Amino acid sequence: MDGTAHLLEEVDKKLMVLLRDGRTLIGYLRSVDQFANLVLHRTIERIHVGNEYGDIPRGVFIIRGENVVLLGEIDREKENNLPLTEVSVDDILDAQRREQEQRHERHKVISKALKERGFNLNADLVPDDLY
Repeated sequence: MDGTAHLLEEVDKKLMVLLRDGRTLIGYLRSVDQFANLVLHRTIERIHVGNEYGDIPRGVFIIRGENVVLLGEIDREKENNLPLTEVSVDDILDAQRREQEQRHERHKVISKALKERGFNLNADLVPDDLY
């Protein structure tokens, strides 16, 4: 089989899908088409911050194939032995907000330092791997 036809073998399996916007979804693949558009059932959005994670129930989720960066089957045995601590949705969203604020502050410092050296960059364009 070629291309997205390989995904037909994954129907009814529990998959992890990493999207272009950085979100991680976990759910059961119910449908796929020739464009790799996916339908996930019993989907959760998993948010990681450090060694903690939280799951937000999302239900049925339709994903355009062009937004998929990576997908793979979840190993059930390893899923139960994660080296992470599960926290409440409120706690993980708060931790995510703090992490984003810290990243924004680092961007501002770098942008200011570059500006002082004659570069005029938008802080939002500074890649995270500059740190």
